[in-house]
Amino acid sequence: MRKKVLEKRLAKLNAKLADIRTKVQNSTDAAEVRALTAQAEEVADDIDDITAELAAIEDDEQRAAAQQTEQRGSVPAGATLVNPLQGASYNMGKRDDEDKYASLEYRKAFKEYVQRGTAIPAQYEQRQSAANTESLGAIIPTTVLNELTNEIRKVYGNLYSKVRKLNVRGGVKIPVGKLQATFKWISEKTASPRQNGGTTETVEFSYNIGEIRVAQTLLSSIVSLDLFEREVVKIMLEAFLQAMDIGIVKGTGDGQLLGILNDARVPVTNAVSFTAAEINDWTKWRKKFFAKLPLGYRSGNFIFPLSTVESYLETMADSNNNPVFRQATGLEMGDGDAAAPYGRFFGRTIDVVEPDVITDFDDASNGDVVGIFWQPEAYAINSNMEFGMKRYFDEETNEWVNKALVVIDGKLVNPAGIWLIKKSST
Repeated sequence: MRKKVLEKRLAKLNAKLADIRTKVQNSTDAAEVRALTAQAEEVADDIDDITAELAAIEDDEQRAAAQQTEQRGSVPAGATLVNPLQGASYNMGKRDDEDKYASLEYRKAFKEYVQRGTAIPAQYEQRQSAANTESLGAIIPTTVLNELTNEIRKVYGNLYSKVRKLNVRGGVKIPVGKLQATFKWISEKTASPRQNGGTTETVEFSYNIGEIRVAQTLLSSIVSLDLFEREVVKIMLEAFLQAMDIGIVKGTGDGQLLGILNDARVPVTNAVSFTAAEINDWTKWRKKFFAKLPLGYRSGNFIFPLSTVESYLETMADSNNNPVFRQATGLEMGDGDAAAPYGRFFGRTIDVVEPDVITDFDDASNGDVVGIFWQPEAYAINSNMEFGMKRYFDEETNEWVNKALVVIDGKLVNPAGIWLIKKSST
């Protein structure tokens, strides 16, 4: 009940903050702008408090669910023993469709497999990738994957957490275009020409296999089942999200995701170049960028490295060197907030990334992409998110290595909505 009340209040505060920011952008009175800015900061503080409280409630719910899962291994009160002499079976009317990979027994078996190489019991079939090219090995327990999904909202991985997620069979062409027709005026002597539904574009996903190598020495030292699973999630999460964010932006498409910067379907006209002086001038953003944006694509997000935001967007000033970035662009950044480091620029969300995803403006060469404007739903990740774990002995290092595998692909489904922001030296 408390969670629902907080969520409703959070929605109202977000709407209020958006309204204040709109008033700031439209106001020409300096005193009014200062008053509205102070009011916006108060609302933003309330939003931060409620977000933190919701995160704490969610953590409590996850711990309660984990404890409930642990208790499934014990005989419940009032259960009818099927064979008391056996001492292991009891009749609970267990459903046949219960996920066996979420059971306590499988979680323990998986832990023994990763730490000691103990064979997975025969009743837990090992699934293969849809392409049947390589077995995924021992399937990582569902509870671990669920935690992986939940944690995505709390750590970096801003791009992956927002793109569209699909689970479709590879090798199949999926229509992504929209049917179109054209309105025609007619007279008594002319008839409207017949029109087809327009051309429908398609996108096709492949069977790419990604891997995450996990250090055996670390996992072998973790005895508790809960600690073991949390550490597996932490290791996988950091490696997986880093690879996804980099792949979404600059994946080569050769056995991996096809990134935005390497997709030849992005129109060459969807690019705007800024010099160091221009990217620091809010009027240039209006004239060179927003003036060119079609109405249908004006609700997107920005992707910038944080260093570019700090050096150029947050240093906008007038002729007297007075800061104008907040009044002119509505720029707000979640500085120091590791769970939500993003901000807003001209009313659009900024997804901040590391320089290994997009090059910092100062380090970029002439013509390099230093920012992206996109609609996150225009990019799709295709995977069943079924991670498997394989174990082998590395003769070079004389140690056991665990390799997590997943079948995954990703590419743009609507390249027309992508705009590239480039550096210009002149």
